[in-house]
Amino acid sequence: MPQQELVPQHFGVDCSKEPSEAELFLRCDEQDNFFAFSFQAVRPGLFRTTFVSDNHPLAPHRSAPIPETRAGHVKPNSSSSTAASKEIIFEDIVAKIRWDHGPPEISLAFAGSAAPIHSDLPHRSYVVDGAGIAHYTKYNKGTLHIGLGEKPAPMDLSNRHFVLSATDCFGYDVHRTDPMYKHVPLLINTTQEGCIGIFSTSHARGFYSVGSEMDGMWGRFKVYRQEYGGMEEYLIVGRTLKEVVRIYADLVGYPLLVPRWAFGYIAGGMKYSMLDVPRASDALMDFAKKLKDHDIPCSAFQMSSGYTVAETEPKTRNVFTWNRHRFPDPKGFIDAYHAEGIRLIANVKPYVLSNHPEYEMLKNAGAFFTDPVTGKSGTARLWSAGGGESGIGGHIDFTSSAGYQWWYEGIRALKRVGIDSVWNDNNEYTIANDNWKCALDEKSLMASKEERANTNVGFLGRALQTELMGKSSHDATLEVEPNKRPFILTRSATAGTLRYCASSWSGDNVTSWEGMKGANALSLNAGVCLMQCYGHDIGGFEGPQPSPELLVRWIQLGIYSSRFAINCFKTSPGNNNIGDVIEPWMYPETTSIVREAIRRRYELIPYLYSLSLESHMTASPPQRWTGWGYEGDPEVWNNRILTDGETQYWLGDSLLVGGVFEAGASTSAVYLPKDVGNPELEYLDVNQPRLYFSAGQWVEIVSKWQESIPVLARVGGAVPVGKPYQTLSVGEDTNPANLPLDDYRAVEIFPPAASSNGREYVNIWYEDDGISPPPAKISSFTIRYSCDENSVSVTYEEGLCDGFVPAWNSLVVILPNGDNRPVSFSGKHTESLGVNERNRLRFRVNIHR
Repeated sequence: MPQQELVPQHFGVDCSKEPSEAELFLRCDEQDNFFAFSFQAVRPGLFRTTFVSDNHPLAPHRSAPIPETRAGHVKPNSSSSTAASKEIIFEDIVAKIRWDHGPPEISLAFAGSAAPIHSDLPHRSYVVDGAGIAHYTKYNKGTLHIGLGEKPAPMDLSNRHFVLSATDCFGYDVHRTDPMYKHVPLLINTTQEGCIGIFSTSHARGFYSVGSEMDGMWGRFKVYRQEYGGMEEYLIVGRTLKEVVRIYADLVGYPLLVPRWAFGYIAGGMKYSMLDVPRASDALMDFAKKLKDHDIPCSAFQMSSGYTVAETEPKTRNVFTWNRHRFPDPKGFIDAYHAEGIRLIANVKPYVLSNHPEYEMLKNAGAFFTDPVTGKSGTARLWSAGGGESGIGGHIDFTSSAGYQWWYEGIRALKRVGIDSVWNDNNEYTIANDNWKCALDEKSLMASKEERANTNVGFLGRALQTELMGKSSHDATLEVEPNKRPFILTRSATAGTLRYCASSWSGDNVTSWEGMKGANALSLNAGVCLMQCYGHDIGGFEGPQPSPELLVRWIQLGIYSSRFAINCFKTSPGNNNIGDVIEPWMYPETTSIVREAIRRRYELIPYLYSLSLESHMTASPPQRWTGWGYEGDPEVWNNRILTDGETQYWLGDSLLVGGVFEAGASTSAVYLPKDVGNPELEYLDVNQPRLYFSAGQWVEIVSKWQESIPVLARVGGAVPVGKPYQTLSVGEDTNPANLPLDDYRAVEIFPPAASSNGREYVNIWYEDDGISPPPAKISSFTIRYSCDENSVSVTYEEGLCDGFVPAWNSLVVILPNGDNRPVSFSGKHTESLGVNERNRLRFRVNIHR
């Protein structure tokens, strides 16, 4: 990208505007052009800026709509101006803008703070750079920078350079490959004093230098360079990371509701749908039989695109078609899989090869991009068959009504035959030419007639296609099943895509110990960018088969993530088309260990599902950085192991999850963050009998690979659990597999070893019917407990304010391993159930509603 910077110098107040106290409009007329800057206080903690010119308009469809502000709703505490500056105090945030020595400069600070939390770079803040805009800000050295959607490990993005784009990075290096699959220009600088997020709404490609550039005159700075168009950014300020993430969700939309079944084991493997002998449908039925033979529960199967492969040469993947040799009766096969209790997630790809039966029709209808050189449909080499194989075809242009509607009808057809969920794959739109033209005649595009002048895909941004593909898949799904929440899985994503796609994963990773470790950092950065039903292909998608030890370690870690899926394409020089698969029983010596880990996953679904509902309501990610909520502990800021985010994380408020990332290792170091408001905080090793640790220290946890990874519970926490196998959600209206109802609920509690000293621990979890579309009818459930040396006292409340009534009529309280104290339950009689297989004592009490 050539550098062609122009720094407009002489700004003044734009007298043609009538700003409110919370707004500022500036204008600069020079070099036969005009440059316009705006600043708006949208709500406490959220500020909008734009920087445009005649030649740099905002794109007609950005990834976030402009927030609506009602008259009188945005009222700053005070506002004052001089000839070249303005100050707005909005609750506890002081915003200052000055334009006395060049382009506008913004600083944001908390009232009473000695230094701003955010400052633009003097003399070089907003500059025109060729066809795009660059924004320079001061670099806060020695602090934590996170976000940007999905970037290579470690979690801390400081002193690094990134491409803001998306690509199909098959077999990527988790610590070095960039770009990857996501395009989310949200960078958050997190410090002990507070946090500042900067979010660009552009879909255009960009570049972010996060303190990685240094200049003797300019000092340390960050710069976001957007390749095309005017710049629209939101500055998000909060005292904590939790505040910033929630304000960001207010802007772009909260995480979608996820169906309860999606938290079970999701199986996959490209080989199954690629088989001709035995045919794919028979191989998949045999897989379902083996699951039962090995007593391993499974909730869904990711059906790779082999079902669309043509039956005759050239055997390419033709989206929305069925290979009738491999699947002679698609509906019959789907019904048979449903009878096994397994839902089907069908792979779809947003391009059409030239031998697709509807290619010519789509080309004539204008469903593809236009190549300005030829004036005809743009063609490119697209993945067609095995690893690295390609053919000529065209990407669907989702800004075209013809392309968008064809896709919509294709999704409806899949849903009507019984497919449960759609898997939007290969949707990074790695188009080679910025000048390809988009149609811009689809009504879903947020654009006026005047805004549709520039049709170049570079200006509009390839990532716009990813978002509109998500919308088409989502809306078609909801039309066919209006009483169920759509569940769209997407490989690529923008901030706007997440309004339509409920789940994502880190794409085509590689089997390695380092890959498993680095994936944790990807999860944490994805989570603050609202990809919160997110995970990884356990065992690795590409590369060699995992060893028995690595497979077990990866599964042990994976059950403590939002998404638990095993899917792969193990290619080799001798097997480039079909590949091999990872199966839970692939090593007889580890099958029983894997089975118990997966059964534990099913027990944890109430906890995982509650965290998902919490994220839908509050935007807090289920998987959280060690310092989330523990900002007063200096260690979480100063220890690079913790800021790298690769070796441990919080799962909700109650479980601190570590990992083992070396072959042969049987111990692992975990840091236990301290809470300045609770100096008596302790942690409990859930896998050992009555092993407690004080907060604020590193501990070495014994973790043999045949048993478990390190998992520690916060003393005072609680984890709701269910049955260790698949159950039927309360909201389901059909039950072809005769699954048992979700009518059992227990709560694992973690009281101190001796007395709580009069302290009562309060924990809340959430439930709904697991299937209904928004608005969700969510109910809360509260468990309180205290203890002394001889007994544990528990109380329980149901907040059925929204109408959801659970199916369980009793509640089981489970004590830690080795804790033999009796439990009293609000003065009621409790029934002792003895110990479970983890040597944990249980007590049951009946619930009367």
